Amino acid sequence: MPRIARRLLARLVVSGGLAVALGTAGLLAPAFAPSSASAAEDGGADRVVVGALRFTSSAPIFIAYERGYFADEGLDVAFSFFQGAQPVAVAIASGDVDFGLTALTGGFFNLARNGALKVIGGHFHEVPDHEGSAVLASNQAYDAGLTSPEALAGHSLAITQVGSSFHYMAGRIAEAAGFPLSEISLKPMQKVGAMIGALKSGQVDSMIIVPHIAHALDKAGAAKIIGWVNAYAPYQVTTLFTSTRNVAERPALVERFVRAYQRGIADYRAVMLDQEADPAATDEMTRLIHQYVYTDRPYDKAAPSIQAGAIYVNENARLDVGDVAAQVRWFQDQGLLATDFDHTDIVDTRFVEAYNVPD
Repeated sequence: MPRIARRLLARLVVSGGLAVALGTAGLLAPAFAPSSASAAEDGGADRVVVGALRFTSSAPIFIAYERGYFADEGLDVAFSFFQGAQPVAVAIASGDVDFGLTALTGGFFNLARNGALKVIGGHFHEVPDHEGSAVLASNQAYDAGLTSPEALAGHSLAITQVGSSFHYMAGRIAEAAGFPLSEISLKPMQKVGAMIGALKSGQVDSMIIVPHIAHALDKAGAAKIIGWVNAYAPYQVTTLFTSTRNVAERPALVERFVRAYQRGIADYRAVMLDQEADPAATDEMTRLIHQYVYTDRPYDKAAPSIQAGAIYVNENARLDVGDVAAQVRWFQDQGLLATDFDHTDIVDTRFVEAYNVPD
């Protein structure tokens, strides 16, 4: 990781009282070290680096790239792949990456509070009528009575880091179920793989995870699905964000990027949110996504997981501003963020339709 990014990370860890332990270097390092993103010097396409995770949820970005939508906007896009959400925000703040597409976290909000980042669009949203994140119980905990999220009080739950989206979802479930979050024993594991291992072995009682992993664990008899986050906390899970410098100094480039991204979302929604409507189109899109997701598996093994991971993405990247505001307040109430800012300091609504905007 570049030196400036390490300095930003160190500041993030202590900023606003947030203790964020990102763990191993593998979590911090991108899959490859991108060149510094800048406008093309030869009059050609503008170079743009996108920080992403190799999940089906990132598919609209991959679709926009593979179908030439970024090229249509005069953008030369490269991807930098990460293993966690918070390092993407650090990379954008340091100038190594231009755009990110990951979950909102306490670390993200701390960097945004310091003036480094702006939320410019919506992406994955938990909605009542579409599978999103599942709540699972270990087999041991399930047999002992942990059969619904309402029973999580008194049990342990694996998360990646303090301040992660998993932490937030646990808090929203506890609130909806009527007990304090302190009654859940949160166990930071740094990586999703470690969370899964701890659940399967019974070291933790529960965890929250995306649907393709949840279904695979349940089907294999390794854990039990006991509920879905959308029943407790419909919310704006992931967003599109960029640096404050980009929105201030290169708004036309941001607009071009968003237009291409919106075209990718439209294609994704037309196929992956109703996969049975056109099996041939579903197969074609799944093969496109497979170039980025589960690349270590043959297509016939990867396809079911890719398709099961097709979460709901907001049409035209619409942004639920009210929910972003609610998340900021929640992290502040938990003592994980300073209280000297609100959502208006970190959201730029010029580029997509904003809805649920607070008065």
